[in-house]
Amino acid sequence: MILRWFAVILAIGLLWARPARADDSINILRDAEIETIIRLYATPLWTAAGLDPEAVHVYIVNDPQLNSFVAGGQNLFMNSGTILRSDTPNQLVGIMAHETGHIEGGHLARSEEAMRHAMIQSIIGMVAAAGAAVGGHGDAGAAVMMGSQDIAQREYLSFSIAQEATADAAGLKLLDRTCQSAAGLLSFFRILQQEELLSAAHQDPYLRTHPLTEQRINTMAEHVRTARCSDAKDPPEWVELHAKMKAKLKAFLDPPAQTLAAYKPDDHSVAARYARAIAHYRQPDLGKALPEIDALIHDYPKDPYFQELKGQMLFENGRIAESLPPYEQSVKLKPDDALLRIELAHAELETNDKTLLPKALAQLNDSVRFEGDNPDTWYFLSIAYGRGGNIGMAALSLAEQNIVNGDYKEARQQAARALQLLPPGVAKQRALDIQAEAKREGKP
Repeated sequence: MILRWFAVILAIGLLWARPARADDSINILRDAEIETIIRLYATPLWTAAGLDPEAVHVYIVNDPQLNSFVAGGQNLFMNSGTILRSDTPNQLVGIMAHETGHIEGGHLARSEEAMRHAMIQSIIGMVAAAGAAVGGHGDAGAAVMMGSQDIAQREYLSFSIAQEATADAAGLKLLDRTCQSAAGLLSFFRILQQEELLSAAHQDPYLRTHPLTEQRINTMAEHVRTARCSDAKDPPEWVELHAKMKAKLKAFLDPPAQTLAAYKPDDHSVAARYARAIAHYRQPDLGKALPEIDALIHDYPKDPYFQELKGQMLFENGRIAESLPPYEQSVKLKPDDALLRIELAHAELETNDKTLLPKALAQLNDSVRFEGDNPDTWYFLSIAYGRGGNIGMAALSLAEQNIVNGDYKEARQQAARALQLLPPGVAKQRALDIQAEAKREGKP
């Protein structure tokens, strides 16, 4: 999914392309490529910690400040600003090693304030509740959480210095087990150390959620001096992916003119070409954007995300039928990505071609297998089933969507509707399960 973000403010109102505001919202970006890269960096750490990588969720927060944290169990949050200010993959690896140390140590589970944990869970629920956007119109792919950024970062996610030191030690062990250097984490902490000279109002939130001490930094520096893998280098392919990820973030978050000034035409790196393609598309200037992305596809035909971007360019400019081949190719190249399948299914539905309904249904049912808590999958399934005349399954899909969204009243109503229409079988049993789950929650 190509960088979508929305804010849910109290009543879950979607605000199109709204920037993050510290006073009332946190915005979550959903992007298939960036999430894949972050997971690539983190999976060796999670495996070394004895975690199931499939059970760990990654969320990118649309915020320029330095911060990352874990919340609500195995959920890792990282600010876009942390990614953009990182110089190497190893810096992010070090940060994620530290955060994995929190997960491994069960620090959240031992929190004395149950209300904090409950409110974090509600935030996680809101992330799942708001859908991702496909085609730039708020239709699919974005996940958003509700609440005050300041509260979420300062109140809910404050750990003791003792816990931070424990997470440091666990993170350093994970880096040693995977033979990766702690130099990146040390350099990141030294950046934060400079922040301590600023007033609290201007400090990056990581300082408030992860209080530093001179002893912590000295311990880490000693580890870097003595650890056997301190000189380990990032794999060359990671370095290339890192530059590409940062260019993509910049191109989507910065004004197009600023992106084009930063990535000049004489820069022929993949990252620069990618950034220029995105900037031209956002202007919008397809006359320049399409040649840029076509050239990247020609040079890198096995990259699913170049295909995805071309599909999105065409889709958002009303060229729906033309968007199908690149979207199809992106799914062919990365068949296990739910977000890519949602985009393709959405485009197929938007053609209003009934012969494509079976294909859209197949894409969406596969998406459910890979990411069953994405409400947009269920929303588009309800549309596909409805257009095909299967009103019982359409109602069941809406019940699924609402149970994920936390709208238990609507979930009960749609499940009751499905029960009236569905024949005996697995689907009807699922409608009964949804009714029972919604009733247990006791929500109005």
